[in-house]
Amino acid sequence: MLDYALLSLFIPTFLLISATPGMCMTLALTLGMSIGVKRTLWMMIGELTGVALVSVLAVVGVASLMLNYPTVFEVFKYVGGAYLVYLGSLQWLMRGKMTIAHNNDSQQITAKKLILQGFITAIANPKGWAFTVSLLPSFINPDLTLTPQLISLVIIILISEFIFMTIYASGGRTLGKLLGKSQNVRLINRISGSLMIIIGFWLAFT
Repeated sequence: MLDYALLSLFIPTFLLISATPGMCMTLALTLGMSIGVKRTLWMMIGELTGVALVSVLAVVGVASLMLNYPTVFEVFKYVGGAYLVYLGSLQWLMRGKMTIAHNNDSQQITAKKLILQGFITAIANPKGWAFTVSLLPSFINPDLTLTPQLISLVIIILISEFIFMTIYASGGRTLGKLLGKSQNVRLINRISGSLMIIIGFWLAFT
């Protein structure tokens, strides 16, 4: 059984949250600009997996353990942030595998690395944990079975996240094409690399 009244409130609430620029949306924009929407889908797989994991853990109470032992979480998010800063630095310098100076270069970054990048960004995002811990339980009806409610909420979250990441990635791809026509490939790399670095610091210090 589901509480459709709660679900009807949750859908517009999370759509609004997903539409708001955040780490994952900025990452989708950045990768869409540098490697295109199609390959950015690999990052989305990792991000959606991470979001689903965070949502489930938050509802079942594992998140409270992390809140009681914040040092573990702090170390993890610093490592994740450093990883994103490293990738952004390589791209900014046009020495990394994510550079788009040549069409073939964008193919060098593997699907596995993109999935990992999305997954790390999702599960090391403190705002994501704060949202799920504080908001998701309020949309769970304690008088009904937990499992179908949790599944429904997670499905809504994943659909919403996928829709808006696709929109952001498509916008980045359009921007990349416009700049590319002006022979500003170096500028594209530096913009996307700078955004990646910003995401890394944002992840580590928020």
